[in-house]
Amino acid sequence: MSNSIFRKLVNFNNQKVFVIAEMSGNHKNSKAVAKKFIIEAMKNGADIIKFQVYKPETITFKSNNKDFRVDKSSLWNNYNNLFELYSKAYTPWDWIKELATILDKKKFPWFASPFDKTAVDFLESINCKAYKIASPEITDVGLIEYVAKTKKPIIVSTGLADEKDLDLAINTIKKIHSQFAILKCTSAYPTPPEHLNLKAIPELKKIYNCPIGFSDHTIGFDSAKTAVALGATIIEKHFKIDSDKTSIDEHFSAKLSELKNFKTEIDLVLKSLGKKTLKIENSVKGSLNGRRSLYVVKDIKKGEKFSYDNVRSIRPSFGLHPKYLKKIIKKKASKNIKSGSRLKQDLVEDFKK
Repeated sequence: MSNSIFRKLVNFNNQKVFVIAEMSGNHKNSKAVAKKFIIEAMKNGADIIKFQVYKPETITFKSNNKDFRVDKSSLWNNYNNLFELYSKAYTPWDWIKELATILDKKKFPWFASPFDKTAVDFLESINCKAYKIASPEITDVGLIEYVAKTKKPIIVSTGLADEKDLDLAINTIKKIHSQFAILKCTSAYPTPPEHLNLKAIPELKKIYNCPIGFSDHTIGFDSAKTAVALGATIIEKHFKIDSDKTSIDEHFSAKLSELKNFKTEIDLVLKSLGKKTLKIENSVKGSLNGRRSLYVVKDIKKGEKFSYDNVRSIRPSFGLHPKYLKKIIKKKASKNIKSGSRLKQDLVEDFKK
């Protein structure tokens, strides 16, 4: 399976990698900021925009019990409990409908992560073209099955999954359809590079035979470019408008103004990968003369024996191949040879390849 299942979703223009600009909670609780986000994402080269669709009461429970308190080691430890956090982070559904309408009118692709069945129903009502199963929802088999029944393409993120979790999620989808992709992910914010395990990307490709991408929560773009080099064909990253210093996910989000350059760097990575072959490219043929060959470095008289003292392997490459050096040692010169001459077959008596 290739990225062709998403070609109707994204205007590929034959590109091999597409970039998802995730808005998440980076709207500062302002519809105007959310609109600016999608405009800047389109302008700077995003291939598709993604929203997160939930309400505080559908993703968690309003409680101050210990289980519902925000971990004090997290980026969001200034919130007392999960309900308070998600009340700040969520995007109002009427905003999403309005943003989707703007994008649809511009024929720009978008999709979303639904966090419960009511979110799926809402997204179906506004004609969402594809879905993502977020990392924390990978064990919610009921939700995955409900999403799969829409028969829309599904991207599954692995940030909180082991092999059994991922198998269960993918098998749930495959019972209904086969339009799925997987994003290698580590749900730490920001993610330390040593915890990415990007070598899993080609392995996931072998196991599941589907498009494999990378959901990137690191600072910067180096890890994403490495993922592309390892075979990732989808890159998802959280972005923010450039002036944003207060949004809920801004700590690990890239600036939208950096997106265009990132796309250029992806193209350079893809060009650098080339083909699975070792050959001399046209661009270096002019440098072939820089290779070594055999040259006479001292005057040699006819009948005099070649030695390591009067013949050497040096640059440039117009003489005999260096592999013949041992064979010509102690053989006799067929004529007088001046120092600096290329050593050729006819200058060596009884030369044999």
